[in-house]
Amino acid sequence: MSTISIATADEVIDLLREDLAAIEREFSRQSDSSVALITDIATYLIAGGGKRIRPLLLLLSAKALGCTTHSRIRLGAVVEMLHTATLVHDDIIDEADTRRGRPSSNTTWGNSKCVLAGDWLYMQAFHNALEERNFKVLDHLISLTQQMVEGELLQMEKLGRLINEEEYFDLIYRKTACLFKVSMQLGAAITHADEEIESNLGEYGRNLGLAFQIVDDVLDLTAAEDILGKPVASDLREGKATLAVIHALERGTGADREAIRTVLADRSFVHVSHPQILEILRRHGSLDYAMDTACAYAEAARLSLAVLPESEAKRALLWVPGFVTSRDR
Repeated sequence: MSTISIATADEVIDLLREDLAAIEREFSRQSDSSVALITDIATYLIAGGGKRIRPLLLLLSAKALGCTTHSRIRLGAVVEMLHTATLVHDDIIDEADTRRGRPSSNTTWGNSKCVLAGDWLYMQAFHNALEERNFKVLDHLISLTQQMVEGELLQMEKLGRLINEEEYFDLIYRKTACLFKVSMQLGAAITHADEEIESNLGEYGRNLGLAFQIVDDVLDLTAAEDILGKPVASDLREGKATLAVIHALERGTGADREAIRTVLADRSFVHVSHPQILEILRRHGSLDYAMDTACAYAEAARLSLAVLPESEAKRALLWVPGFVTSRDR
């Protein structure tokens, strides 16, 4: 591993400020439709903010490989548009009322209109990606979309059921880590990097995405609602068993397992309370286990960068895993 220093948050912001602002403008431009309702929904979603970590990864991947063309801006907006489309559909499927501390789009406009708006965002993302005239870019995006849809369908099949760690990691790869992986690979695709570099950047994205989702799942169980921007323990209420819960199920007493099974089956805390579940998870070290696993994936992501030459972009990529594992929302 290189001895290159890890960037600070301020250095990363300074490095990417102009490009991220350009991506916001490009996202807004790409989301402009002749149908006012689509533009209204897209504008609302853009204003909701978010971490923009996927376009950030694409920018850093491209910068680390010397890209200075508009492709990095266009595709940065494309990956954020795809991510936004998945959030619209997720909120409809999960019957979510809030997203990032605001009413979800489906609460404001209704499910039917938002399904179609999400579809439009998907197609618009591909329309803009096509401007690259790069088959590798399209191959990555098509494979990504298939994986994400398959992940959503698999998760729906498993709601309320007990799953093992292998099934959990397959789900979170498809639903989250695959987009992180592709965001990194697109940086290689637009710079025509060799297969070894693209593979290592993809591994960075995959490992980082797994860490990101594990942390998300822990925060869903432990964070305060005003920090999280949505109701706490939403996963359990939706019948989803995440890593800490799976760990406790494997190590808990009969009574512990029955309490967790009850919540997953009821999809509510009517018979077993959220504090009771947290007590079980803490007693078995399950939350710590999940966070330790996230940190291991984050470190694996850092190790994947050894093939890159030293640069400010590489220093920033070394910073991202620490940000992912230390965030509070």
